[in-house]
Amino acid sequence: MDIYEQNRGIAELSSARANTQTINVVVYGPKYKTLWDSFVSTSKNGVFLFYRDYMEYHSDRFFDHSLLFFKNGKLIGILPANVSNDTLYSHEGLTFGGVISGYSMKTPDMMEIFEQLIEHCKKQGLRKVVYKAIPHIYHTIPAEEDLYALFYHNARLISRNVSSSILVHQNVKYSQERRRGIKKAKSNGLIVKRSFDFDSFMKIEEEVLLKRHGVKPVHGVEEITLLANRFPDNIKLFAAFKDNLMLAGSIVFESTNVAHAQYAANPDGSLGLGALDLVFDYLITDYYRNKRYFDFGISTERFGQDLNYGLVHFKEGFGARAVMHDFYQLST
Repeated sequence: MDIYEQNRGIAELSSARANTQTINVVVYGPKYKTLWDSFVSTSKNGVFLFYRDYMEYHSDRFFDHSLLFFKNGKLIGILPANVSNDTLYSHEGLTFGGVISGYSMKTPDMMEIFEQLIEHCKKQGLRKVVYKAIPHIYHTIPAEEDLYALFYHNARLISRNVSSSILVHQNVKYSQERRRGIKKAKSNGLIVKRSFDFDSFMKIEEEVLLKRHGVKPVHGVEEITLLANRFPDNIKLFAAFKDNLMLAGSIVFESTNVAHAQYAANPDGSLGLGALDLVFDYLITDYYRNKRYFDFGISTERFGQDLNYGLVHFKEGFGARAVMHDFYQLST
């Protein structure tokens, strides 16, 4: 491309941006619930976590300041968000959640959304935006217009967490260690099935997290049961059993493209039985064999500064490889 073509391209982009000065920002309120949920269901990068019935189960913990972006009266994007002090956050009650966009979203529109977002924050006295980009594996079609807008506005990458995902149709090979665990579980007569006993599982999860990491699960048993009842097609528990005794398991958050292991617990008493190996093998090769991705979740702490080598080794033993969960900070 010669300099004339480059300059012509810049001029065309400037002209395109000039024609997008019709986007308005509206703060979410209950009257927009139906419109919001409908938009999520038809977006190119939305998941069930963004439905208001999910977002609002912990509404008492966050001051919601979610935004809707309209172009010529038509909704083209939404941002799940909350406010704390002088900062607008991609909703802190969600693992991720940047701008959710429709299939018509193009880069010039996203550029204008960010300009209007920055202007809105200035008017509200908000000095920063902490933005949690939606990982690409959740996109139905490419949806990274926001990443360019962040770069253009000099946003700073402040956190990069490593998640581990499998492209299911690739037929990846397990490590010898994982194959040995699966064989051991089968020889011990363990079986895997879907369970609705969230109470028993969360007791195992709480025990494991407290003993190994000194923390509690993000969700209590009452919360996860409530959400599973609200979203039975999206939140599912699978466990390995020996004579009806639950030994290990995983709670999976299921979306269009991705089956994500939100929780996985393998207590000390089950470590030598291959119980969790059998659970994940069943999910990958059987129950979710038609999903595009199976995601094990992140293996990092302190905003990505610490990598749990043992945990990522376990996940990568199933053939999973790195997908980034990135957080950005944008000054307004």
